[in-house]
Amino acid sequence: MDLLNTLVDKGLRRELPTREEALAVLATSDDDVLDVVAAAGKVRRHWFGRRVKLNYLVNLKSGLCPEDCSYCSQRLGSTAGILKYTWLKPDQASQAAAAGVAGGAKRVCLVASGRGPTDRDVDRVAGTIKAIKDQNEGVEVCACLGLLSDGQAERLREAGADAYNHNLNTSESTYADITTTHTYADRVDTVQKAHAAGLSACSGLISGMGESDEDLVDVVFSLRELDPDSVPVNFLIPMEGTPLATEWNLTPQRCLRILAMVRFVCPDVEVRIAGGREVHLRTLQPLALHLANSIFLGDYLTSEGQAGQADLEMIADAGFEVEGAGEVTLPQHRATAVGGGCGSHAEAGCGSHEGAGCGSHEGAGVCGSASVPQVNEVRTDLVAVRRRGAGTDLAPNA
Repeated sequence: MDLLNTLVDKGLRRELPTREEALAVLATSDDDVLDVVAAAGKVRRHWFGRRVKLNYLVNLKSGLCPEDCSYCSQRLGSTAGILKYTWLKPDQASQAAAAGVAGGAKRVCLVASGRGPTDRDVDRVAGTIKAIKDQNEGVEVCACLGLLSDGQAERLREAGADAYNHNLNTSESTYADITTTHTYADRVDTVQKAHAAGLSACSGLISGMGESDEDLVDVVFSLRELDPDSVPVNFLIPMEGTPLATEWNLTPQRCLRILAMVRFVCPDVEVRIAGGREVHLRTLQPLALHLANSIFLGDYLTSEGQAGQADLEMIADAGFEVEGAGEVTLPQHRATAVGGGCGSHAEAGCGSHEGAGCGSHEGAGVCGSASVPQVNEVRTDLVAVRRRGAGTDLAPNA
């Protein structure tokens, strides 16, 4: 297919595809999906080999958010039966982080619900970062605390944070349809603040919210312009109790095409499969590793993910290897430019509590879910609310 050959050539040269080419990837048929995966896989292997970076989420503060993001189980007015608790103490967060590191994660993503941190909150998170780094040598830490005020990114950097996550989530033209309590420009501003402070910027998207192909291409092109080191790709988990509870618009093949498009547009960036992979990719999760070079290990913010051991087995069975703590994630030309020097801030897409990255706190449900759900139907059987790990007395899934 001439389109795919052209995109591979551009990806190996870090050349931006045209909008028409990106749209054409999303428009390919299910019959061509393996060809699309194979082509994008060449670009992924060129820049990242067969390494898969593992990231681990710690939800520092859950629920009770004043923002109204439609996709988020922690939003204002949400009736989702999620865990709700205030700030974890540094030792509690460090203990949770240690479980992820023991499972193979090289980055810990600290997420807190809310519009954005107060200066006191930044001090609190600074203490948590110190506790985690004191007990887990070499671990990368990404903060995801919402909208940042002037000077806060610098303070997080001084405290030892390597990266900051804040997702754009969707296109600028449709942003007001999913959130009214802050703007798309607010999000862009926070990503730029992280960049300016020398933090490795992480910013991604959520697909499956009813957006068009044009919206997806718009947001990914906007991300390319912002130039984050890491782009988490979330697949909406329609959680009961949220406005998007009946939005089931994704198939495994559609998810693969979206990941391929992101890889072609952002060839040398850490692309992370974030929230929703278990629910929407299901048994095709291993194919997605040929497109993305990073995943979350274990559970998400408010929902359960695939068992951590199953993640590791999937990576090995697919012929990939877990990226070691001593390996630099990003290609050399990017790694040397990253302010944090953490090799890919990669972050987690924590997506700011709202969800996106962090695997989209909405989680990703349990793995192996059955057939594609019907639209306009709440499917509580496909999403398990997290009841273990941070904020509970039960051992975490890592």
